[in-house]
Amino acid sequence: MGSIGRVTKPHAVCIPYPAQGHINPMLKLAKLLHFKGFHITFVNTEYNHKRLLKARGPHSLDGLSSFRFQTIPDGLPESDADATQDIPSLCESTNRTCSPHFKNLLRKINASDAPPVTCIVSDGAMSFTLDAAQELGVPEVLFWTTSACGFMCYVQYQQLVHKGLTPLKDSSYLTNGYLETTIDWIPGIKEIRLRDIPSFIRTTDSDDLMVNFILGECERARRASAIILNTFDAIEHDVLEGFASLLPPVYSIGPLNLLVKDANDKDLKEIGSNLWKEESECMEWLDTKEPNSVVYVNFGSITVMTSEQLIEFAWGLASSSKTFLWVIRPDLVEGENAVLPPEFVEQTKNRGLLSSWCPQEQVLAHPAIGGFLTHSGWNSTLESVCGGVPMICWPFFAEQQTNCRFCCKEWGIGLEIEDVKRDKIENLVRELMDGEKGKQMKDKALQWKELAQNASSPHGSSFVNLDNMVLEVLLTQSVRK
Repeated sequence: MGSIGRVTKPHAVCIPYPAQGHINPMLKLAKLLHFKGFHITFVNTEYNHKRLLKARGPHSLDGLSSFRFQTIPDGLPESDADATQDIPSLCESTNRTCSPHFKNLLRKINASDAPPVTCIVSDGAMSFTLDAAQELGVPEVLFWTTSACGFMCYVQYQQLVHKGLTPLKDSSYLTNGYLETTIDWIPGIKEIRLRDIPSFIRTTDSDDLMVNFILGECERARRASAIILNTFDAIEHDVLEGFASLLPPVYSIGPLNLLVKDANDKDLKEIGSNLWKEESECMEWLDTKEPNSVVYVNFGSITVMTSEQLIEFAWGLASSSKTFLWVIRPDLVEGENAVLPPEFVEQTKNRGLLSSWCPQEQVLAHPAIGGFLTHSGWNSTLESVCGGVPMICWPFFAEQQTNCRFCCKEWGIGLEIEDVKRDKIENLVRELMDGEKGKQMKDKALQWKELAQNASSPHGSSFVNLDNMVLEVLLTQSVRK
């Protein structure tokens, strides 16, 4: 009993949802907590752990004695594919099968030479972990990797069902203008069209897997000790205020990429989280280009398109006469390999660079980048804001629709693609790079960049919120053992 009152190193177990766009921000947060003195256990699924080792080398996750990697199974059949798993299947499987594996892992950690687990930081879509936190008697913070506006819309799914706005009566509602209906009762959002609400509501099935999954996760979010979002107060102030009466305390602690840059934990610099092998040649190529002259094109880690859409994007870029860097994942086209027309490759060979994956944060911070054609995922949107880069938005699914609407209508830094036709793509690219609207968007993007830097600098809102969250939540029960 002599150890009562002894101060032990706090130990955070961090578990992301097993997709690229969730692993990246969770790893940044884990590095920040390590910098603040926490022992870290980072939990990937076995499938993604294998992909990380394949992409980054067999010893890339050996880490430090105080920053360890562990795995649990995701419950899906074995696969060697170098691709993101099917999201609905993954949601269903993690929800159904991971809890006992996670609890076993915690028992194993607590029986090891590591400090005892004192808190859990879990992805908002992995809230089965709350039961384990409750059993251990430790605080748990849920990290929703969405924007605040995207998360707020998910929290309102219950109301949308209650008011009969979803599920849709039948599939004609997808095309008959119904999705243009505006609603004005979501806290912190003046008005928003149904088509800008995260896309899972576009279902006619009352038992829709994703709608039910989100209803469940948002309901369970109320049990968390706190919720954290990778955003900053200046850009989403009204929505962040809107959470006050709905949920446990919500802390905005972003952009994490700026905070982690300042933390400068040299031991951890080498630990990365890209599941595809990065091709760094694109940085040398960008060094040869004029400032603001290159369009960067990347649809993220999940978006898939048809080969017709790929060809329309290609010819739109070709006709715009702009220099471009285009990231094309091997699994970008649904059900087949992404193949570009040889004439396109020939015609653009002196002004286009194609890559299968690149260090996006560095790309968006490069002075040569003048605009970003994006799927409006939240990490990409935030990295674009941090780079002061305006966007052309082609949202694919989930809350990308909501992010697109805020970029275009609220923040003044985006143009939306309504229709993937080559002439429309060409016009939007020209407008972005040379047009009057493009200039205004660039100015606005640089203003947001400055506000993002302010938020993440010492005494800035996100810097302070992160400190407060650590002190008020993560350390509440871990100072004395």
